[in-house]
Amino acid sequence: MKRGQISLAIVLLFLGMMIAVQVRTTKQVEQNVPSARIQELTTRLKEVKEERDSLIIEVADLRTKLNKVTAGGNAGQAIRDELAKSRMQAGVLPVQGNGVEVKLDDSPKQIQPGEDPNLYILHEEDLLKVVNELRAGGAEAISINGQRILATSEIRCAGNTILVNTKKIVPPIIILATGNPDTLKSGLEIKGGIFEQLKYWGLVALVDIKDNITIPGYTGPVTFNYTRVLDDSSLGE
Repeated sequence: MKRGQISLAIVLLFLGMMIAVQVRTTKQVEQNVPSARIQELTTRLKEVKEERDSLIIEVADLRTKLNKVTAGGNAGQAIRDELAKSRMQAGVLPVQGNGVEVKLDDSPKQIQPGEDPNLYILHEEDLLKVVNELRAGGAEAISINGQRILATSEIRCAGNTILVNTKKIVPPIIILATGNPDTLKSGLEIKGGIFEQLKYWGLVALVDIKDNITIPGYTGPVTFNYTRVLDDSSLGE
């Protein structure tokens, strides 16, 4: 437990230093505002303040966790709760919540002689655009035909099929996403958005709000060949 307390203390110290830097930066921006760059600096000032506020909240959260650890009685539960939270954020646990169900499919249109059939079928770039729109709308978890989407997930073309996490999928495509249902739905259906583009070519693009959906956890391998965890000793450098 002593080792865990030291690690949390180092993290708190590091975040405290970051907040101090953010505060100094904010003061410098407030004191030096050239008229020619007023709009740019105003935007940057807002970003810096938001980052500072986020760090303050994170420090408070870490202090609460440190207090639980040092208290002794609930140390084991606090560590288990933090581990479960980290696993959920990593996408390896199944989750549930309110969100949307998206249905995509090739165009049912009968292709006429001389027409390019590729214009009327789903491509990997269509899925990427839908996923990106869901992420922009605040989606907290996403799956495509049962495949959990992580930051490292790949969506690419493989002949006549699409690969998601190295698994072949074919239409119809079902995409599940948890988050604010109204925001997610409106983002997909916005005028000039991805749904309007898909429907222009007769592709099927539907979205339904769901009160409670279940998204599976990621079960494939996660490999880091060029990335490693930052040593605690380097945090204070």
